[in-house]
Amino acid sequence: MAATTPKDVRQMYDDFTDPYARIWGANLHFGYWDDTNADASVDDATDRLTDEMIRLLDVDAGDRVLDVGCGIGKPALRLAKARDVRVTGISISRPQVDQANSRAIAEGLAHRVSFAFADAMDLPFEDASFDAVLALESLHHMPDRGRALREMARVLRPGGTLAVADFVLLAPVEEEKKKVVDAFRAGGGVLSLGGIEEYESDVRQAGLVVTASEDISTQARPSFSRTAEAFELARPQVEPFMGADGLNQMISTFRALAEVPEAGYLLLGARRP
Repeated sequence: MAATTPKDVRQMYDDFTDPYARIWGANLHFGYWDDTNADASVDDATDRLTDEMIRLLDVDAGDRVLDVGCGIGKPALRLAKARDVRVTGISISRPQVDQANSRAIAEGLAHRVSFAFADAMDLPFEDASFDAVLALESLHHMPDRGRALREMARVLRPGGTLAVADFVLLAPVEEEKKKVVDAFRAGGGVLSLGGIEEYESDVRQAGLVVTASEDISTQARPSFSRTAEAFELARPQVEPFMGADGLNQMISTFRALAEVPEAGYLLLGARRP
């Protein structure tokens, strides 16, 4: 299924969160591999990326954090345990929200971590109501990334921090590679994709000060091939959900993306003045 509108993205997560989580794990995002964890499992590498985001957030005990695009809750719960903070997660997928709240209850953290159905383009929160905002692989789903960033800036208190992890293009791509990138856009609900400088500009135009901009493409790129391998191994379980053609398209796209050096990954930190 092509996911080319916000409604498509919602349907994609409603339909495929369960099979994806069974195959890839409860972190519905890429992993981070470097010389210190080159042999790490997908679970460990995706936790490592969450930890890199926690580092950028720079929050203190008792702070209130908004997780935009919370998935099924694992990053928010990891953050809450690591820094003793309160977290509100949002998603446009009601099944994700239900699963995330169930996880919070199961881990005994429902008094500090909760999840709700909400749209990042129109956040249902008062101005300056959060000490930090986390957007882990969610902004590329926004049809207007600038508007989403302005909403995040609005709900941040002065001095509050933003941490973003997302896909970027490191350079223009030639025609053959562009076909691969376009397939990734359509299949993955990628509604906004640009370069690092463009991302930084959008953050500044939202009224935030960029404090960190880290190209971690090398560390994240193994996720492309790891995803393809995981779904190939789980073909009997996932094919009923995706169909043979959809699964084959996904696997071939991720394998091809592993060979596209322009397909990059950015960690970005910012602060509201």
